[in-house]
Amino acid sequence: MPNLLIPIALRPYADRQAEIEVDGANVRAALEALTTTYPQLGAQIFDETGELRGFINVFVGSDNIKTADGLDTAVKPDDEVAIVPAIAGGM
Repeated sequence: MPNLLIPIALRPYADRQAEIEVDGANVRAALEALTTTYPQLGAQIFDETGELRGFINVFVGSDNIKTADGLDTAVKPDDEVAIVPAIAGGM
């Protein structure tokens, strides 16, 4: 099963877990399995249309899914899938 890496900012919505194994043949299925278990996390990751929020990046290994097949990017059972929210800051 793919292993999803949950960033610190989103862990409160996933029972404070850093890593969660889920079923799924692609990123969409893996994230849907994750957010079925943790619905509050789904509201942080997906917008009202079911697409990733603009500030959420997802990587399969070191590859950003935005440069692959998006949510349809395939995942293998031993893949690590990282959810990475963009961070803004300033002075």
